[in-house]
Amino acid sequence: MNEAPHSRPGVSLLTATAIVVANMIGTGVFTSLGYQVGGLPSGFAIVILWTIGGVCAFCGALAYGELAAAFPRSGGEYHFLSRIFHPSVGFVAGWLSSTVGFAAPIALAAMAFGKYYTGIFPGASALHLSIAVSVAVTIIHMFGIHVASKFQNMATWGKVTLILIFIVAGMLLAERQPVSFLPTVGDGTLITSKSFAISLVFVMYSYAGWNAATYITGEIRDPARNVPKAIALGTGLVTLLYVALNGVFLYAAPLSSLEGKNEVGHVAADFIFGKLGGNLMSGLICLGLVSSISAMTWVGPRVTMAMGQDLVLLRPFAKKSAGGVPIVALLFQICIVVTLLKTSSFEPVLKYVQFSIQLCSFATVLGLIVLRWRQPDLPRPVRCWGYPITPLLFLGISLWMLAFLLWESPKESLAGLGTILVGLLLYALSPKEKFPSA
Repeated sequence: MNEAPHSRPGVSLLTATAIVVANMIGTGVFTSLGYQVGGLPSGFAIVILWTIGGVCAFCGALAYGELAAAFPRSGGEYHFLSRIFHPSVGFVAGWLSSTVGFAAPIALAAMAFGKYYTGIFPGASALHLSIAVSVAVTIIHMFGIHVASKFQNMATWGKVTLILIFIVAGMLLAERQPVSFLPTVGDGTLITSKSFAISLVFVMYSYAGWNAATYITGEIRDPARNVPKAIALGTGLVTLLYVALNGVFLYAAPLSSLEGKNEVGHVAADFIFGKLGGNLMSGLICLGLVSSISAMTWVGPRVTMAMGQDLVLLRPFAKKSAGGVPIVALLFQICIVVTLLKTSSFEPVLKYVQFSIQLCSFATVLGLIVLRWRQPDLPRPVRCWGYPITPLLFLGISLWMLAFLLWESPKESLAGLGTILVGLLLYALSPKEKFPSA
């Protein structure tokens, strides 16, 4: 029996899962393989690489699922860290998300959209297209959750369908390359090599976004049940798509044609579909980028809104429209996005903020263990499967990534730590009326 349109207000499990999927699937999976096959010339090693990335993300998703069920409120790390450790820790996480944590990835995705679109239709301005798609998606979200849900579902599941078609077509139409997806002599050495370790960092970037549903917990129906489900289902689906898609790339195109190439999706599409393959892949990536822009446009302002509900200084950002949209926070975010696009300064911003964002995820999963110890009797409608192995696995890989980033990119990592210190200073100077909310 169909329910009345307004009998169960809020975001459905399907839409919440779509938000997770859209946040995760961006350009990374279509571009990074070319920089992996040089040091890992093995189909088995590549499959293991992407599988480990998916397992790590899934372990993080299980931990976030328990926290989201225990503390069902929008805000993600901002809310979790405020409740577990101290409001100042949550404020820093929220401040990062509200300023560049979502705006920079939106700008980067919009820039990529402009680049790929002009590849199909030369002569158009990539910058103008980037700004136009960002503003257009923002306007769509201003019409309310109902309209945003429909748009998000259409863009995300359309993207997933096209990726599935591409995978099946690749297996059926492409001429198989001499690559083995079963372990062979030397694969063990490759998996324990420096090249594998470095590649894993970038694979984890491709999996970023698995925690997206926690930022809009307050808008999801029955959040204690549906948020953990959305995170787990979305992360599991994306893991399967990533492994299959990279397998098809290796199956369809020679390693020599993929090595060092940024546009591995185009290369594989050319081998599968011929000359039209490049345009087909560009269209697929454009659709994927629109759904990613939409998902981040949705979740980012909810963090700012949650902060506005707790801090007097940020109270204007808590204002909602009649449709339940945090309109001031949404407009604030699009202003940052357009500024980044016009100044082209977002790429270095995104690079240095990665360290801080990864640190927030590490602190949140660590907080799950701390909370189990401090409050063993806390009601937990959903419990982290595989505890404590799954959170410890995530923490181990995350700690290694943080150490790697600090070693390989010390300036950007230290800048990220500096941003955290600035956030702490802002928190200390901000008047607090009621912080945090329960």
